[in-house]
Amino acid sequence: MASILVENLVKVFNGLRAVDGISFEVKEGELFGLLGPNGAGKTTTLNMLATLIRPTSGKAFVCGFDVSKERDKVRKSIGMVFQEPALDSYLTGRENLEFHGMMYGLSRKKAKERTKEALKIVELEEFADKLVQTYSGGMKRRLEIARALIHQPKVLFLDEPTLGLDAQTRRRIWEYIKKLNKERGVTIILTTHYMEEADFLSDRVAIIDFGKIVALDIPENLKNVLGGDVISIEVENPENAKNIFEKLPWVKKLTQENGNFYLQVEKGEEKIPLLMKIDEKEAGFKIKSINLRKPTLEDVFLYFTGKTIREREASQSERFKERAKKHRR
Repeated sequence: MASILVENLVKVFNGLRAVDGISFEVKEGELFGLLGPNGAGKTTTLNMLATLIRPTSGKAFVCGFDVSKERDKVRKSIGMVFQEPALDSYLTGRENLEFHGMMYGLSRKKAKERTKEALKIVELEEFADKLVQTYSGGMKRRLEIARALIHQPKVLFLDEPTLGLDAQTRRRIWEYIKKLNKERGVTIILTTHYMEEADFLSDRVAIIDFGKIVALDIPENLKNVLGGDVISIEVENPENAKNIFEKLPWVKKLTQENGNFYLQVEKGEEKIPLLMKIDEKEAGFKIKSINLRKPTLEDVFLYFTGKTIREREASQSERFKERAKKHRR
């Protein structure tokens, strides 16, 4: 059964199609990732599913409820952790949770019971009666996850849940998210631009770029699309190198970023000696470094879009600036 069903969803802002006709479904109990650069349409998609903004066209259903026609029923079924912090720093952790529970219509007694349970889930019992302004970034994020669980939602939306956190804290948040999904059966949809986060957490990943879904599958299948290994090569005189690499019959796909080349090949360990035998003088370029690795979701993103996620974020930013200039005119 699908907890979330999206059919040809579109959102237009001032002529810009921020979300451009996407379709997907999230199964009950699934942990589903929306992976893409900043500005790709991830947060806009989540905001439509959470009924915070209305779709321009298309349909979406959460727990069987239409996000356009049954907004109150959708809101009762979901919890949401926003990209920007939304806690009251002058209240304690416990007070934040109890207040949120009563806002959802829980009695004071029930709100206290749920607060105690939620604090235990995220291991903040020891800090429950301390002001939130004294919490670390990771503690605040855990408290926000706890708050989203107070009314026991069937679906949890996490918008960039570890943005700005250090690597150790990020990993700990991942463990909490996994625990919620596997042990409590909460359906989770999260947005992220961290490749390793999408790979570690998601049962399935949708890669979204310029408002469109360009690939959707389990992480392993997405990486298998590349069919083999990735050889990364740093060279001098990249133009000469490109001409040579393009003629190699065993290179399945060649991509280039900032003078570095990425060759998708089978049995990469057998191909490196062949590359090292290329005559520098005859070929007109010199290999500075060469590495072999298994494909990552970064490689998958590069394969489907022709750019790394960092390059795409830069081009997204330029796109929005140009749109803003035209709108001001």
